[in-house]
Amino acid sequence: MQRFDAAGAGLVPGQSVRVRVTGHEPWGVMVVIRGHEDIGASVDATVIDSPSENHRALPWEYPRVGSEVDAVVQQIRRYSQPGWARLTMRSQDLECFQWSCDFCGTHTVLSPGGDGVVMNVRSADGPGSTSIVSHRECLATRLHDRSFEHSRVRSVGRGR
Repeated sequence: MQRFDAAGAGLVPGQSVRVRVTGHEPWGVMVVIRGHEDIGASVDATVIDSPSENHRALPWEYPRVGSEVDAVVQQIRRYSQPGWARLTMRSQDLECFQWSCDFCGTHTVLSPGGDGVVMNVRSADGPGSTSIVSHRECLATRLHDRSFEHSRVRSVGRGR
């Protein structure tokens, strides 16, 4: 059995990326993530800034096909082949990306320096994976006392 869920393994929610717009759709834009061409990617119109201040960008407000723009990884889906990345281009998300903690339900900051972490969940039974988003403390406090991982969770990605 060949695993496909390694596609885009270097991507995590909250990470800034550079993308090239490859197509317009009624619901948003198709993009290619620079350096991660092995995974499909898209941006919904609801997460593209609208100069006309609509709740979603209108098709003529989308970045033009062929342009390169900044985006932030919102979600990575590796349930079936190929893996897929959902991105956001909202200026507020480029500054500080937040997502709901899967433990407590409140927002956690996934941008660099934030209080959130992302866990990839995979099984030896076969391909497919998912990501769990959590506050560092929500995860650390739910780990068993005999595990040393609670202290590691508090320091992952932070300078020593």
